[in-house]
Amino acid sequence: MDLGKIIAVNLRRLRTERNLTLGQLSKISGISKAMLSDIEKGSSNPTINTIWKIANGLNVPYTKLMEGIENKATVVRRDEPAVQTGETEHYRVYCYFPSTPVRNFELFYAELDPGASNISIGHSEKAQEYIFVMKGQLALRTEAGDYTLEAGDSLVFDSSIGHTYINRQDILLSFLVINYYPN
Repeated sequence: MDLGKIIAVNLRRLRTERNLTLGQLSKISGISKAMLSDIEKGSSNPTINTIWKIANGLNVPYTKLMEGIENKATVVRRDEPAVQTGETEHYRVYCYFPSTPVRNFELFYAELDPGASNISIGHSEKAQEYIFVMKGQLALRTEAGDYTLEAGDSLVFDSSIGHTYINRQDILLSFLVINYYPN
């Protein structure tokens, strides 16, 4: 799966459906016109925060930019989802299930290297993030408060606010993330 090409097709479709020029989308997303053009051409592999900014500008769920055709029953094998990285290679997410017209959530498997952190900009309005820690300890800093989660713990919070994932331990942190978009 070439994620860059999928994002390119979806970005162009979503932008043209809204009758937006690259310049207009640049203004509402905070992403340069040149970067948007490169993404639409499939010649750029955008970071997670870049995708969030575009999705927020278009007022769509994050995975709307990665949407493909889905069968009624879908099995996703561990090696199938494309890896996406944060601003550094220390944070990696794998999208197992994107939002669709009949699914208003996204399911991700995430990894954060020992001693690393990743800042995530706020998601779309009213979005909620559900986290389940599989291995390690997650320190989550949000604009509304700080939380520490151990393996087996879970949390839901308003993800329209900025938040930071922090791994203070010496082992790989792995956790599941569900981004939910209420109607």
